[in-house]
Amino acid sequence: MKKIILIPVLFSFLAFYAQEKKNLVVPNENLITENIAEIPKELANQVKKYSEARAASLAQIHPTKNEIIINTRFGSTAQLHRITQPMGARTQITFFDEPVSGASYEPVKGEYLIYSKDVGGNEFGQLYKLNLKSLQSTLLTDGGRSQNGGATWRKDGKGFYYSSTKRNGGDRDIYYMDPLNPKSDKLILQVKGGGWGISDISDDGKKLLVSEYISANESHIWLLETESGKLSEVTDRKSKGIIQAGALFSDKKDEIWFVSDKDDEFQRLATMNIATKKVSYHTSKIPWNVENGNLSEDKKSFVFITNEAGVNKMYLMNTNDKSYTAVKNIPIGLIGGASFTKDNQSIFFTQSTAQTASDIYKLSIKTGVIERWTESELGEMQQSDMALPKFIEWKSFDNLKISGFYYPAAAKFTGKRPVLINIHGGPEGQSMASFLGSSNYYSNEMGVALIYPNVRGSSGFGKTFIAKDNGFLREDSVKDIGALLDWIAQQPELDKDRIMIMGGSYGGYMTLATAFHYADRIKCSVDIVGISNFNTFLKNTEEYRRDLRRVEYGDERIPEMAAFFEKMAPLNNIDKIKKPMFIIQGTNDPRVPVTEATQMRDKLKANGNVVWYLEAKDEGHGFRKKANVDFQRLAVIRFMQDYLIK
Repeated sequence: MKKIILIPVLFSFLAFYAQEKKNLVVPNENLITENIAEIPKELANQVKKYSEARAASLAQIHPTKNEIIINTRFGSTAQLHRITQPMGARTQITFFDEPVSGASYEPVKGEYLIYSKDVGGNEFGQLYKLNLKSLQSTLLTDGGRSQNGGATWRKDGKGFYYSSTKRNGGDRDIYYMDPLNPKSDKLILQVKGGGWGISDISDDGKKLLVSEYISANESHIWLLETESGKLSEVTDRKSKGIIQAGALFSDKKDEIWFVSDKDDEFQRLATMNIATKKVSYHTSKIPWNVENGNLSEDKKSFVFITNEAGVNKMYLMNTNDKSYTAVKNIPIGLIGGASFTKDNQSIFFTQSTAQTASDIYKLSIKTGVIERWTESELGEMQQSDMALPKFIEWKSFDNLKISGFYYPAAAKFTGKRPVLINIHGGPEGQSMASFLGSSNYYSNEMGVALIYPNVRGSSGFGKTFIAKDNGFLREDSVKDIGALLDWIAQQPELDKDRIMIMGGSYGGYMTLATAFHYADRIKCSVDIVGISNFNTFLKNTEEYRRDLRRVEYGDERIPEMAAFFEKMAPLNNIDKIKKPMFIIQGTNDPRVPVTEATQMRDKLKANGNVVWYLEAKDEGHGFRKKANVDFQRLAVIRFMQDYLIK
């Protein structure tokens, strides 16, 4: 009798369980989840309005035709697409599960491309040749654990130079290859360090301008003779704490263009006679960084972009008399990827605003007319759904002025609003007046205000500011967040008792550090690929990065620095962390290894803390595949529902 009763009850329970599972979002097979609350499909349906936006960035301009290659996502990952006319069809030309980055046309006829692709976010980018007729790809590099990139073509299209770590995994040497004969690959320059790269090639192909990156505060320029292999200093290698980068050959003998912050807080556009070493500065009247620039094919015009308090501006310069003017009719926002067409008549560039994702535009130099080439879909989002950034400032513990961007919660919400503080990585990154994308869900549907701070160590505010967190000054940047908490407490519309800290990479370290330094002043935190102990981080990060990171963070081989790292490590201050934490990590991360996340998770669990954990087996330093990105977003929202909003 009992069996007759139990069987229908069991079937009823299984049917109920199956129905419940149907109503939940299930992580895909590449995701490892621990302690994450159930995510209703109803929530996924609500968020979908905000999660389908895409963006486009300029990859390359065709050398002979009025067409471009762009990078955008239609499926799971960003791929290369060809566009042959303004607002024309985006014809996809690569079809991979892994994202494709970069694209470089063979420069004479443009019959094929060189592009880069890694596996699972491991950042060991390999170079491929793409036949534009058959769309077949050919692997050109070793396919192993090496980084390969920066393809710089000879003007005659017979081959290109590129940088690679394949010799020993740590030093970034310079190689040459004819892509029609990959066996022609040969080492041109052997160097020490992972910060080397190619800036430009001379018209005759006999010289390369080579950059050596030391840190966010120091870089140098070298001249390489390609036939003899002779390497000579352009800038003084003994000069410390000076940025000298972005070198390009001028149309004048022995002259180069570059940017430098020598004798100034900001990076100025300059020319140098490399024979006499005489330097002339041309943008001293602009008290902001010149971030990037390009010469026209005839080298008569120069386009450059400045970073002015988190907003970009574009300028055009006459290289003969060095006069320049700002390009008009570009909406306030972010600008990148500006490049001249081969006929010197136009500039293609990428631009975004707080209410539009990045898209491609074409500027006619003669008329000043700007023509739109792409219009990326924003899903169902409308402008009324989007938060607009406000520039804010506050003073830190030492009276240093710190700034950031504040995106208020939608006006339909009343009362004091919870706050999400999102800290950028780098640490020399910078939060700018950018498009929030799917994060508009937080402000428009959850009533959460967002603040993106630029703590000391951020770029864009001068070289003194960017160096203020180096070495033993590391925790001063954490104090800047403490001062921000004070600022929030003074704002009548913000709730000082409902604050969540979130950040990625170095921003992840800042999140973990804030979690123990200000445990009583936050409600929860989300650490994405963050550093939990600089000693273990420096031991396990990829070799090509290690020395570069030591310059910024400090050298763990020095006993005093190692002891400082141990004292300040979030991993060693678990007992001070009192609020729930969500840790997110990519298994294949070459920058901040997965062990930084797992050791933090395990110690929190052992201490009895509430800790959620998400790891993607097919990702690296942050999630790039849409299914993983979508699940991460939903899981963060559920975390906020449980621990911030309540």
